[in-house]
Amino acid sequence: MEIEAVYENVEHKDINHTFGPQTQNHKPAEGKAKKCRGSRCLVLITVGLGLICVLLLVFIILLYFTITAERDLIKSYKNTIEELQANYTDRMQKKGWFFMSSELKSWSDSRQYCRDHGADLVIINTEEKQRHISSLVSERVWIGLSHTEQEGIMKWVDNSTPNQGFWLKGEPNDLHGTEDCVELNPENPILKNWNDLPCSGTRHWICEK
Repeated sequence: MEIEAVYENVEHKDINHTFGPQTQNHKPAEGKAKKCRGSRCLVLITVGLGLICVLLLVFIILLYFTITAERDLIKSYKNTIEELQANYTDRMQKKGWFFMSSELKSWSDSRQYCRDHGADLVIINTEEKQRHISSLVSERVWIGLSHTEQEGIMKWVDNSTPNQGFWLKGEPNDLHGTEDCVELNPENPILKNWNDLPCSGTRHWICEK
């Protein structure tokens, strides 16, 4: 009985000796695994943050170039508008501002009306302007051309002499008579629609400013 008890004790110790260290070795392995998993997560987080920073930087660069392009486009648009306005103003200054009356007056009264409003009867000294004025009217109108005190000499209201005329065939036909003022008659061809007649006649008129 004693021998068997000793044997059992020895066998029990061997078993504890064999399996004891193996059970203790599992804990460091598990720590290393957790440590590895923690390092991997840190790397992934770092890489993710890096990608976010790169994308943010790309977005800022694209936004900058977009804003710059829009600013240049707006600047170009403003310059174009200013240029168009300047060209329009220049053309209008060359063509003048026109007022077409709805009343009938003599040549002198028509001119006085224009002068009272800071303008004068229209002067037509180019083919372009003749075409433009003719296209604006549908009735006979006074223009700013008449005989001066010296018979037979036509002058505009600014005292200049005509460098071109757009007379009806056979006109002017009374340079030394009573037909001292000139009308434009749109019923005739555009380049041949001036006519002289007495200044006391009543017509519509065109003021130019």
